[in-house]
Amino acid sequence: LHKTIDPKTGKKALCRGLPASPGASTGQVVFVPKEAEEWKAAGKKVILVRPETTPEDIAGMVAAEGVLTSRGGMTSHAAIVARGIGKPAIVGCEAMQIDLDKEIARVGDVVVKKGDLITIDGLTADVYVGEVEFIEPKVGGEVAVLLGWADKYRRLGVWANANDEKDAKKAYENGAAGIGLTRTERMFLGVERVALVREMIMADTLAERMVALDKLLPMQKKDFKSLLRAMKGKPVQIRLLDPPLHEFMPREVDVVTEIFELEKAKAPKKDIEAKRVLLGKVRKIQEANPMIGLRACRVGVLYPEIYETQAKAIFEAACELKKEGDDPHPEIMIPGTITWKELAYLKPFVVKAYDEAMKKYGEKIVFKYGTMIEMPRAALTADEMAKECDFFSFGTNDLTQTGMGLSRDDAQGTFLPVYVEKKILPDDPFQTLDKKGVGELVKICVKLARPANPKIKIGICGEHGGDPVSVKFCCKVGLNYVSCSPYRVPIARLAAAQAALGK
Repeated sequence: LHKTIDPKTGKKALCRGLPASPGASTGQVVFVPKEAEEWKAAGKKVILVRPETTPEDIAGMVAAEGVLTSRGGMTSHAAIVARGIGKPAIVGCEAMQIDLDKEIARVGDVVVKKGDLITIDGLTADVYVGEVEFIEPKVGGEVAVLLGWADKYRRLGVWANANDEKDAKKAYENGAAGIGLTRTERMFLGVERVALVREMIMADTLAERMVALDKLLPMQKKDFKSLLRAMKGKPVQIRLLDPPLHEFMPREVDVVTEIFELEKAKAPKKDIEAKRVLLGKVRKIQEANPMIGLRACRVGVLYPEIYETQAKAIFEAACELKKEGDDPHPEIMIPGTITWKELAYLKPFVVKAYDEAMKKYGEKIVFKYGTMIEMPRAALTADEMAKECDFFSFGTNDLTQTGMGLSRDDAQGTFLPVYVEKKILPDDPFQTLDKKGVGELVKICVKLARPANPKIKIGICGEHGGDPVSVKFCCKVGLNYVSCSPYRVPIARLAAAQAALGK
């Protein structure tokens, strides 16, 4: 489904990273996301090269032909966003030393400058200097026939992860039965929206926070409306805000540098003081281990108005579509829970938003309320959790991280490849599900949940949803569906059929 490098090219790769998103592309190197946008507008093809990407970089990533980072793992920001938007990407290319100030990238004695042509292959993770010959994908009618056979035999549903209308359309086109994961934080990307999220984070009072949320509401409603419309009545599971708040804030070192430059330039005191206030907030929300700190539903518990506003945007979008003759089916997903009490606490805020939207529009829609299972405790207390939910969705990226004690962004660039090479681990557990450990948590969760709530729907929405070996495991343990990148839906459909046929 993607372009690949012609194996007959004979050209030697400059370096190799991690294969974050398939496909091959050639372009001129740019190091600044804004320049990627400007160069594309001027008709140029570019590769965005960064040490790592942040939410502010999304517009540049969309504009680029591909993305290359020197840091990060298979579930880093760059990897997940690139897979979601269908862009070739290589991450964790540690042999490449990137100097953003000089706008150069160095690999040994080779220096790549801004404007130089490079080619990246997201399948093999190889980087080449210059242009390389491609092989274009050829998908004929036989594929549709084969997938039709697969759908006839498979029992496992195949859904897709989609963050915007483009993703959803590709998911629908590739035969997804629904959207299993919409990351709403992706809707906060871009300079304008990040600025509003920062305004929300900087707020000291509820009233101040609501000012920012009210500005974000129409933007989110527009996004949800286009996403639900694209799926034409198929269910869409929408995850409320998940990442730690510091991800939307500038880095401490950058703010300190800005203050230094302002002081050196003898800038107005009010400008310097504003930066110092920002620095104070950045330092206040820093955490030693943000992965298990103030993030996911914990943000919702502390600031329920954030989740309520998101739910309001979802339900108002659904009501407007209903009035237009569509049949939307939104499903609200609460991330990062560890106890049923979190679900019980947050549900009234979601229901309040629902009731107000139904009253405002005079419509009646049906929605489901569920949670992601990402923490071992949630899996081990699934009988209690299931009584509060209509569905479970295993976030296997994070469940692997918490269940195995691995930092997904660090391990893949350091010791994990060695563990796989030395057969200490059979596979990279972030690519193929660890059946003996993490898989056992999945089995326990399913076994506890079904008797407690016979109608509960259970699936996975991590990267494992598109891995054939993991798909077969999901079928075996009795999940209802898997959800994966829109581009991996055909693979998952075939794997599900093979599992059903015992192949």
